[in-house]
Amino acid sequence: MRAEADETIGFSVLGSIRVVRAGAELHLGARQQRLVLALLLARAGAPVSLAELVDLLWDEEAPASAANVVHRHVGMLRRLFEPGLPTRSAGRHILRELAGYRLRTDEESLDLLKFRSLSRLAARSLQDGDPELALRHSLDGLRLWRGRCAAGLEPASRLHPAFLAVEAERAQAVREAADAAERCGRMSAVLAPLRQAAEQHPLDESLQSRLLLALAADGRQAEAVEMYRVVRRRLADDLGIDPGEELREAYDRLLHQRTQPPRTGAPSLLPRPAQLPPDLPFFSGRDDLIAEARAAVARPGGPAVLAIDGMPGIGKTALAVHLAHRFAADYPDGQLYVDLRGYDGREPAMSPAEALRGFLRSLGVPQQGIPSELHAQAGMYRSSLAGRRLLIVLDNCRDAEQIRHLLPGSPGCLAIVTSRSRLSGLLTAAGAHPLPVGLPSLDEARAALLRPLGAGRVAADPAAIDAIIASCGRLPLALAVVAARAATLPRTPPAQIAAELARAPGSLDGFDGDDPQTGLRAVFSWSYQALSAPAARLFRLLPIHPGPDISIAGAAGLAGVPLRAGRALIGELSRAHLISEELPGRYRTHDLLLAYATELGEENDSPAERAAAELRCLQFYRATCYQAHRQLLTSEHQPMIEPGPGETPLRFAGPGEAIRWFGAERQVLIALVGRAARQGRHTETWQLALGMQHFFDRTGRWADWTATGEVALAAARAGGDLVGQARMHRSLAGAAYFRREHETALGHLDQALDLLARLGLQDELTRATFNRAMILAAQGRHEEVVRTLSATLGPWAAGDDKLFADALVIMAASNAELGREEEAVRCAEQAMALSRRARYSLGVAEAWEVLGQVHSARQEVARAVDCWREAAVAYHEASASAPAAEVLALLGDALAAAGDQDAAVRAWQEASALIPYAQTRTGRRLAGLLSAVTSRR
Repeated sequence: MRAEADETIGFSVLGSIRVVRAGAELHLGARQQRLVLALLLARAGAPVSLAELVDLLWDEEAPASAANVVHRHVGMLRRLFEPGLPTRSAGRHILRELAGYRLRTDEESLDLLKFRSLSRLAARSLQDGDPELALRHSLDGLRLWRGRCAAGLEPASRLHPAFLAVEAERAQAVREAADAAERCGRMSAVLAPLRQAAEQHPLDESLQSRLLLALAADGRQAEAVEMYRVVRRRLADDLGIDPGEELREAYDRLLHQRTQPPRTGAPSLLPRPAQLPPDLPFFSGRDDLIAEARAAVARPGGPAVLAIDGMPGIGKTALAVHLAHRFAADYPDGQLYVDLRGYDGREPAMSPAEALRGFLRSLGVPQQGIPSELHAQAGMYRSSLAGRRLLIVLDNCRDAEQIRHLLPGSPGCLAIVTSRSRLSGLLTAAGAHPLPVGLPSLDEARAALLRPLGAGRVAADPAAIDAIIASCGRLPLALAVVAARAATLPRTPPAQIAAELARAPGSLDGFDGDDPQTGLRAVFSWSYQALSAPAARLFRLLPIHPGPDISIAGAAGLAGVPLRAGRALIGELSRAHLISEELPGRYRTHDLLLAYATELGEENDSPAERAAAELRCLQFYRATCYQAHRQLLTSEHQPMIEPGPGETPLRFAGPGEAIRWFGAERQVLIALVGRAARQGRHTETWQLALGMQHFFDRTGRWADWTATGEVALAAARAGGDLVGQARMHRSLAGAAYFRREHETALGHLDQALDLLARLGLQDELTRATFNRAMILAAQGRHEEVVRTLSATLGPWAAGDDKLFADALVIMAASNAELGREEEAVRCAEQAMALSRRARYSLGVAEAWEVLGQVHSARQEVARAVDCWREAAVAYHEASASAPAAEVLALLGDALAAAGDQDAAVRAWQEASALIPYAQTRTGRRLAGLLSAVTSRR
């Protein structure tokens, strides 16, 4: 049905209720609203009275407003199905019927009606003497079920007569499917639905008797005998009766071997291919992907193609073959399989024509009857599939074009495709359901080693097992290679295997199997060889980039190409799954792929080329760091660092963008500081570190600030750079100040003051004097702070609003501590006026914070809270999360003291979310406060 001119809408009640409009699943609202819809769906177009709906929603006495509540839910559902529908308009789907409602739907839009239509077709076909067609219709109908009717709305879905009636229809359909299957010798085809129905209806003897016969026909006599004993005992225990005639008769047929085996009569005119490779005996895990695949295929109108993609060695083929074996019973006309050699170092990729010829021969077309032209072959192939249910596995596909002609053209068949490339075109052109395969979880990796190594070896040394998994990077192929080797050496303890792998970190030497074509190097090489030359070069350069991940701009800088070209190269590597986008805009390469890239780089690129790439990388980050640093300047007019000789395509619109860039690149920049220092690039070292200072300050990363600052100071000393030493001493003083290590801070700052004075850098000398005053204030030496700043401000700060505001805020805080509240307010208000005129958000925030402290000292809690709220807002505007957290912590303390515990907890929670717990005293204090509140509740 259509909700708008071109928007189809579909309803599902055979399982959890679902509504899909224009391809998107709708959120159906609260439980009562979903119950209203569920009953309308279960009645499938028949009227539902208002009284029934009220009884459904309220188990006990309904409120006086019950009818209005039902009407409101119906109105919300109408507008959900048809956005923009005017209030009180009925719309197209839920119609008013006398004293109730009915859903307007048909078998194309409601799975229950489609199921009933298929059940009628099955019954008619059986009456006409065609049990094969009857079975096909029955199974098609049963595949529409995704669980119990209206699942998720228990207990109503298990108790209400409407839902129970639909469940009874399902049980009857299973019985009729079993009868059709027995008549055509295909009992194994109904084994799965029979098991499910018998489980749901354990006392239904007609279902139990059919399941017994199906088990026996499938060669599972022992299981059938045990099943009969269980059912007989259940009937006796629960109902106090013996099995009835139908169940006894089925058991008697079992004992006397009168069950009907699979049909062995005249051969079918159409061959039934069975080409699936064997399922892996040790396959484990991937439960989430298997469940997703099953749900997708079972969905009404579900996909005809499952597209599995992932990096080399991730286990795509193993998953595809395992899924195919799980689905095989649902496709009684056979299974086709082909390795398309899309990534194969031994043979060229298979052409579509070659694959089609193989499939057509398997489907019974003689060699001389196969046309030579590709489109004619594809037409004959799709004609051969029409009206049949086959499962087709297209393994190791290179791209969507290779398989375009191999996909079935009519419903009833399922294709499972695997590729190292992301087949985006297949999703749009063929409606494929994507199944991207990632690394297995740690538990799944352990399970992969459990069977080959044996439970005893795994349990004996779990730490060694985890070390092996870590060396393998959880990559299934690497795990399989190690497990195979360990299985051939049963007396070698896991600890020895782990030690051997650990002796060669960053190397693939431990992952070559007996067959060189199945080792990691060979498997990785097939993807690498398919790359263009520029993408292959970038892949070889990736190990040079420090840090855990890389951006497109970073990749362009590393390769020395424009941003647009870098984006294209990253896209090519991503589609080949040689890198993966784990966070938006951040790309990561698996450790073993990085080891392979390192080997390739050493083999193909000269030392001079690799050194040039390292320098390009450093220069790109130095230039970008300079641009971001400029956006975070406080009262300084000029940055204390230089952009260097490199270039960057990145520009930042404000402090928020700069903070986000620093946050994304933090680990890369820290690693670059260390590498530059080791390489003797002294200026680059301290300028990169100093460029991050304001980021560390505003985000509360004191430990990172200190660590990088100490490396940078050592580099400046090694290079004899007095300016660098002075600036790094001043920077480290700031880090120590925020860690409340005031003597250390003074020591660094006094050395900075001495160097700045010798260098004649008067502007920086004055700012360092203000920094010293902040440290003195933290030590409680407030009179000294006021004297120092008063003497410095007069002759110097006029005309520099930001610097003047900084000094006034420090003086305001010290005056407040000295009890000079009026003077404190005057200084803070003057600082705020100057900061607003200069559009200096940090200055505004600091002024509000001091005003809040003054009001708090006066016991004016409400005014203090208002000031601190304003301060938090201004700090947010300046992208300064750490001071915002500090002021929110103060606000929470004030609210708690005033007795508003709930508001205090909210403020503390907001503060805690802003500040890194492990690096700040305030973060640890907040965690303790919130923990105490939680334990009391």
